[in-house]
Amino acid sequence: MALKDLIATVAEALVDDPDAVEVDELEDDRGVIVELRVAPDDIGKVIGKEGRTAQSMRALLNAAAAKQGCRAHLDILD
Repeated sequence: MALKDLIATVAEALVDDPDAVEVDELEDDRGVIVELRVAPDDIGKVIGKEGRTAQSMRALLNAAAAKQGCRAHLDILD
């Protein structure tokens, strides 16, 4: 499973408007950057209380990236 697909699947399960979920994958010299955009009403659901949901998504992303032998970073954009 691609890193972008992993984040898209998790985000679509969390939000009320899964059609508004957009995930882009960019590559730079330090690794992969995964950018996540959701509907403005759903941004709180993706970030979670005290950022715990976002931290969990980043942990999943880092584990999947390590398995593929690369580094990854998740940016949640509004």
